[in-house]
Amino acid sequence: MTNEEMLRHVDHTLLAQTATWDDIKVILDDGIKYNTASACIPACFVKQAAEYVNGKLPICTVIGFPNGYDTTAAKVFMAKDAIANGASEVDMVINVGWLRAKEYDKVLDEMKQIREATKGHVLKVIIETCLLTDEEKIKMCELVTESGADYIKTSTGFAGGGATFPDVELMVKHVGKNVKVKASGGIKSLEDAQKFLELGADRLGTSRIVKLIKAGGN
Repeated sequence: MTNEEMLRHVDHTLLAQTATWDDIKVILDDGIKYNTASACIPACFVKQAAEYVNGKLPICTVIGFPNGYDTTAAKVFMAKDAIANGASEVDMVINVGWLRAKEYDKVLDEMKQIREATKGHVLKVIIETCLLTDEEKIKMCELVTESGADYIKTSTGFAGGGATFPDVELMVKHVGKNVKVKASGGIKSLEDAQKFLELGADRLGTSRIVKLIKAGGN
């Protein structure tokens, strides 16, 4: 796989609390230059970013981030607000506590409500794999498939762990045919990025890959 092909699967990401508009502009400029799948940025910058890129790059943002324990009503509002401001893609964080308590109906209902709020746009569901058992990861593959979301995503990168090869393999095996997998968090090299794609991931959430390609490294 060429670097150019790999970059088409990258959500070029900057979600640091300290990010400024100047920092975001670098992400947007690089996303356009390197033809990444999207730029994934904080919600407060979405409107400004959408106007700045003027259709040259899809804008992705996160809701319920990073902990996922906002109310469903708050998450739905955030999703609608993001779309209204120009986001093409939304990455939501599940309520991990509900999952751990086996309150599957609540988890599914929330995803369905956010799916409705983002209809016509890409919805990715972050399940925070580092906090889950394999049984819970498989259950989330089933629930995400039922919800109608477009992607299941490994991680926020804020919970002490990120994407792993075994988790991506597991998720690819258990999601429905209409759901894709996004590996996110801790992707440190071009070799790792390629491995995740070979295992069946369709998207990579990372800030490092563009930086490595810009620097000519691996």
